[in-house]
Amino acid sequence: MRFLATVASLALATNVAAASNWFSKAGKSNSDNIVVEKVKSIVNIAYNKWHETELERWLSDHDVPYPTPSDRKDLENLIQKNWDTYAVSPYKEWDTDKLTGYLKQKGIQVKEGAENNRDALASQVAGSWYETEDKAQTAWSSVKDWILDTWTDSQLKTFADKNNIPVPQPRTRDSLLQKVRSNYESVAKKAGETAAYPGNWLYETWSESDLKEWLDTHGFPAPQPSSRDKLIASVRRNSRLAYLKSQDTAASASASANAAYATLTDKLIDAWGETQLKEFCDKNAIPVPQGSKINELRALVRKHRAEILGDTVTGSAASAYGAATSKAGNQYAKASDAAGETAEDAFNAAIGTWTASRLKAYLDARGVPVPHGGKTEELRALVRRNAHKAANPYSAWTWDDLSYDNLKDYLSSSKDEAVKQVADKSDATREDLVSAAQSAYSSASTAGGDSYASATSYLAQATDVVKQSTFETWSESELKSYLDSYGVPVPQGTQLNELRALARRQSTYFKYGTSGPTGTAFAKLSGAVKDGFEWVKEQLGTGSEAAKQKAQDVKEEL
Repeated sequence: MRFLATVASLALATNVAAASNWFSKAGKSNSDNIVVEKVKSIVNIAYNKWHETELERWLSDHDVPYPTPSDRKDLENLIQKNWDTYAVSPYKEWDTDKLTGYLKQKGIQVKEGAENNRDALASQVAGSWYETEDKAQTAWSSVKDWILDTWTDSQLKTFADKNNIPVPQPRTRDSLLQKVRSNYESVAKKAGETAAYPGNWLYETWSESDLKEWLDTHGFPAPQPSSRDKLIASVRRNSRLAYLKSQDTAASASASANAAYATLTDKLIDAWGETQLKEFCDKNAIPVPQGSKINELRALVRKHRAEILGDTVTGSAASAYGAATSKAGNQYAKASDAAGETAEDAFNAAIGTWTASRLKAYLDARGVPVPHGGKTEELRALVRRNAHKAANPYSAWTWDDLSYDNLKDYLSSSKDEAVKQVADKSDATREDLVSAAQSAYSSASTAGGDSYASATSYLAQATDVVKQSTFETWSESELKSYLDSYGVPVPQGTQLNELRALARRQSTYFKYGTSGPTGTAFAKLSGAVKDGFEWVKEQLGTGSEAAKQKAQDVKEEL
């Protein structure tokens, strides 16, 4: 048994080739060959029982090209080569910004001198990654155990209704998840589909806006160009990472909440008046019986504190900030919903400055009809209603944030002499080039054919190239003009890097809606917990400077 455990551990930590070489050094006996085969079996256990369509789906989801037709062995070999990169240790392919962002999220100080060293940063991330390699392998052998955890309650309920899955009343998130999980495979079988790496059947009840909103919420950029199939592929591909993030964040929030509530001593609770006690109960969803006296209120608060800190007979802990269950996944789901819609608020604040033309452009880029003569506030309301609607693959507005050189290059390649003349002007401004490119694209879009194919092909290449460096080559005047088109005021003395950051923020909202690739539900959850700490800090007030400092310390750790 100990020997087999060692073999399994080795197999999960190394690839098959390495394992084969290791065993070959020990000799080539039949027993050695049997062990090598066992190692191979363990390494690819997550996908070696998948249907061929699932193997192809996984490769397609991760943009790994595969020949058609392909036999099963070819498909498995391709997955084996890419499995570690995408399924086990995805951070190994991240850039320095993403690696640094992860470490910051985890509260880990980047080692001195490692800021721009991708390998050094990846090594740090590896030491604090959400799960071990063996756990990752195991997880992919039973997708149904976690892929539903990032769904909302309404999505779970709709799925249950669509597939005639009875849900017990009163309905809780736990009961919904349990029922949908237990019927997961039977639903797939009834539909004649596979369930190990699920196809589009799993998201049949989701609208395109639902898919886009999930990506927004969990911080993944919607694919460009977008289609329903591509949106589903992106949700499916990123579901494991979203699940791991939510579990980690919820556990961290729970621990921080416990630390904050530990400051609620009996002495402090006794110092609160009736108003403060009732406000505390109201903010933390503690039911207060009609006519409760002040001592009864204090007893309720103490009981609630004990439950949070796991200090009861049952030892069950629940989140103080809107959760009704001890499970981290449920705590996350409920807390994120109760977080004051921080991401929504940020988006609404951003579009609050947008000009009427920019609001119309946002709607136009999503194919939303713009009312004739619509007032700015009406347009803003329409934009809010379409906050999660995916933008069309390309539109005239795609040219909006390409660089001066990109625009000039495109116009110079045009067969339209009038367009070429704009590009040839030595004094042409970026605004001139954008206007000419948008006009040329609109004409090509209407005409179709080669000119339209050429335009979309150029856009595909240009947007991919500048994805990581948008605005880096722009001048100060170009950035200010761009921000002016959004109605964003630029304070005197604003630095160039600050202008770029402002421009990126507006561009991100324009492209992705409510929450761009960096805005996540985890920020919403942190916002909820921070709000709770703020309230606790204020209410503890004069009674304990130590308690106030503790609440502040925990808040700053998030």
